[in-house]
Amino acid sequence: MSEPYTIYVVDDDEAIRRSLSFMLKTSGYAVRLFAGGLEFLKEAGALPRGCVLLDVRMPDIDGLEVQRELRARGVTLPVVIMTGHGDVDMAVAAMKSGASDFIEKPFEKAALLACIDAAKTLSLAERGAMARAEEARARLNVLTEREREVLDGLVQGLPNKTIAYDLGISPRTVEIHRANVMQKLDVRSLAEALRIAFHAGVG
Repeated sequence: MSEPYTIYVVDDDEAIRRSLSFMLKTSGYAVRLFAGGLEFLKEAGALPRGCVLLDVRMPDIDGLEVQRELRARGVTLPVVIMTGHGDVDMAVAAMKSGASDFIEKPFEKAALLACIDAAKTLSLAERGAMARAEEARARLNVLTEREREVLDGLVQGLPNKTIAYDLGISPRTVEIHRANVMQKLDVRSLAEALRIAFHAGVG
């Protein structure tokens, strides 16, 4: 029988660590808890296969720095970034640094498990990176020039209002273009749309 897949929870909030531990263990995962990024990095290189749930804002070292350090050390564990509301720009930066996905707090159990499942699948499929890049570029070709401009703004982590100002259109028009982008790319979340853009080399 294979070992259970391990989730490494890195968060300085003890209540969140406890809550996530209970949620994940009852879903059949093994769990290891870390109270900060530095504590996690000490062991990261020797950890068995699994997925990292990494809080973006921590006092000792933030999630982005942890993510960059993992990449520099060649640690290939998939990472799901946990952000607070309004930290989408940090999540975008983390995905540029190789994070698999991000999820906004507070999140529902089903959404979290779906994120972990997707990250797990992605990490197993890294060998197909070239094919994914070609597919992503083909998918972006269906977007209009204006939709590409809106997507470029989202890739930079800009809020709708800033994108609207930069393009000389209303925030409502940005929302419509953003909805069209999601529909044409056949994605349900911003993270999925960003992943396609990053695979295509946007940003």
